[in-house]
Amino acid sequence: MTDQKQCAVVRTGQYEGIQGGTFGAGISAESAGSERLCLHRLVMPAGTRGRPHLHEGHESAIFVQSGLVEVWHGEGLAQHVVLHAGDYIYIPADTPHMPVNTGTEDMVCLVARTDPNEQEGVRLLDLPSWLESQLGPLLVGVG
Repeated sequence: MTDQKQCAVVRTGQYEGIQGGTFGAGISAESAGSERLCLHRLVMPAGTRGRPHLHEGHESAIFVQSGLVEVWHGEGLAQHVVLHAGDYIYIPADTPHMPVNTGTEDMVCLVARTDPNEQEGVRLLDLPSWLESQLGPLLVGVG
């Protein structure tokens, strides 16, 4: 007889990501036995930013539910995009990125990643000095 996997329901919970932000404890290897993906809800308060980071070997897809977020990305975080509620962004594996909420309300998004262990593939990076001076006094990694 074959071992058939079962569906898993994950109830509300949360954790602080090492890259910054409060994540809703969604689907992952730990919470649901996922083998190839994770799905979490991220809340980033107004006036905060994440830490520059990348996800080693894993792609990310993000859907902004509410608020807005600026995403600095690419080599040296030299590229910039502003996302609003209803926007999606795809982040290729191993791509440096950093979310920044310069808005006046919390940004809430859904984050899907091809890493079932979610936090294990996170690698923190240094913030380029030119960008640090541009961002000013935002709270870092607060969620």
